Amino acid sequence: MMARTAREGRVDWIGLRPARRVDVIPVDCATLTADGLEGDHATSEKRAITLIQAEHLPVIAALANRTEVSPAMLRRNIVVSNLNLLGFRNARLEVGCAVIEVTGPCPPCSRMEEVFGPGGYTAMRGHGGVYARVVTPGIVSIGAPVRPVKS
Repeated sequence: MMARTAREGRVDWIGLRPARRVDVIPVDCATLTADGLEGDHATSEKRAITLIQAEHLPVIAALANRTEVSPAMLRRNIVVSNLNLLGFRNARLEVGCAVIEVTGPCPPCSRMEEVFGPGGYTAMRGHGGVYARVVTPGIVSIGAPVRPVKS
């Protein structure tokens, strides 16, 4: 039952973080390697990439008292729509041609206070997305399907 979804997800946005504290670079397509997205700085095997639900962006904006929030502001790698990412902890997802395993929630960092001002950290709590490790490398592009891997 856990692998059943109402519909498949979709990659809406991809961003590369070449280094800490530098601007995120939006791209249309990226290569997902064993270490994470090529051109991104990865922190560890379990945290090779970060994903966030598109549906959470307007919620974060509302809680941060902003009209909108861009994915680059949140510094996540991939924005996915139509799929509850938190429902797939310790499960595998096919993302484009790659396979990832969701390893846990990605909490906000104190930097969100710099980005959004007072209350930015709290606005993101519970809406920060997930970390994942790469199981099978491959190409990921905007518009690619995101679906559970059947075990």
